[in-house]
Amino acid sequence: MLFNSFEFAVFFPTVIILFFIMPHRFRWAFLLAASYYFYMCWKAEYLVLIIISTLIDYFAGIQMGKVAEQRKRKKYLYLSLLANLGILFSFKYANFFSTSLRAGLEQLNIFYETPLFDWLLPVGISFYTFQSLSYSIDVYRGEKTPEYHLGRFALYVAFFPQLVAGPIERSVRLLPQFEKPVTFQYERVVSGLRLMLWGFFKKLVIADRLAIYVNEAFNYPGEHSGLTLLVATYFFAFQIYCDFSGYSDIAIGTARVMGYDLMLNFRQPYFSKSISEFWKRWHISLSTWFKDYLYIPLGGNRVAKWRWYYNLMAVFLVSGLWHGANWTFVLWGGLHGAYLFISIITADIRKRIRAFFRIDRVPALKRTISVIITFHFVLLAWVFFRANSIGDAFFILQQMTMLDLSWAGFLDINIENLGWGEFIIACLSILFLVVVDWFETKIKPESLQTYKRAGSLKLVFDYVILFSIIFFGVFEHTEFIYFQF
Repeated sequence: MLFNSFEFAVFFPTVIILFFIMPHRFRWAFLLAASYYFYMCWKAEYLVLIIISTLIDYFAGIQMGKVAEQRKRKKYLYLSLLANLGILFSFKYANFFSTSLRAGLEQLNIFYETPLFDWLLPVGISFYTFQSLSYSIDVYRGEKTPEYHLGRFALYVAFFPQLVAGPIERSVRLLPQFEKPVTFQYERVVSGLRLMLWGFFKKLVIADRLAIYVNEAFNYPGEHSGLTLLVATYFFAFQIYCDFSGYSDIAIGTARVMGYDLMLNFRQPYFSKSISEFWKRWHISLSTWFKDYLYIPLGGNRVAKWRWYYNLMAVFLVSGLWHGANWTFVLWGGLHGAYLFISIITADIRKRIRAFFRIDRVPALKRTISVIITFHFVLLAWVFFRANSIGDAFFILQQMTMLDLSWAGFLDINIENLGWGEFIIACLSILFLVVVDWFETKIKPESLQTYKRAGSLKLVFDYVILFSIIFFGVFEHTEFIYFQF
């Protein structure tokens, strides 16, 4: 079931009404049933995978809770790791590694045939396996006591707002919330609905409109000019941001209406002044997951320099692979790892350059230059993320180096599938998004209360968003990009 569908428009208010009229002791069961139904609307058979993961991690957590010594807990942690990663590997990566191995051996004139699995990738499998794994690891470390209520634990794994595309919640945050009674609070409901509205605007008005142009350009790069491909790359940067952050906003807003708080997943990432800061603002639930469960266990930066660089690159390569079973994603992750490595080793040089041009004396200029440079490094990496193959990615980059910036070249921008009117709407909606994001970066804690009291302004903003969705939304029930991960 998609958030941007008629089915969800019926499902959501029904769930909310029934949730608040029933006693607290029955709510976990109702939400669990609703969450399972939500997932089964996509493919009922794959609900079995969620249930298997839930039961194994529940059992592992209980058993680890019975053992005081961490050393003796390891076998149950290994059980959880093997089960979750085994399911993830089988359905998402088995064919990828098999075909990659076969292609590599063929270069050595070694030929072999391996049967490929003919099955559909379960939607959201990377999200709920990582969420469930975080519980097992936290119990193993002693940071979380085992959850003995199977129903509430199952709800934690399958909570429908964030089941298929996050945020990837931690058990220490979400599980305790299911235990506490929640009451209908008008302010929370309104706040949640407003956030959902903003998420729908990002998805329907911006992301799905940009997708029409982006898909045409990236799926058939040989048929388009370098300028068209450049525009498509800029469009994709905002498409993926609006698509994914839009989903997160709807998920967080949906949970907030019911009285539950999910973690912030995006924080105006394109206003980042460095790649390091970008990853503190983009897909925060995943970046913190890798930091806590991979980067720090590897030693983080408290090791020799060469090992620190290795840890950074390993985390980003794994992060790239997490996003998809394709070498384009691995290269995308590797690029971000390389960006961080280069930023570390060139820190002194960049400081001297800024001092020479006296850039540091003008903080606004320094900030602007840093944001623009960081955004374009991210933009370069997006080419590999979106391209259908590594060959396509390098072809697109090559075409971009041969731009015709004349008026005739500008008119050569291919917008047949979109049309000039829709193209202009797309550009204006991006500008509107940037202005809103910039404004949100300027809200200081001390001015937050003044902002909250601006009820009339917020009401006008809500109506603008609502009517924009009604008149300019693309209602084709397009899946969210991150469903494939």
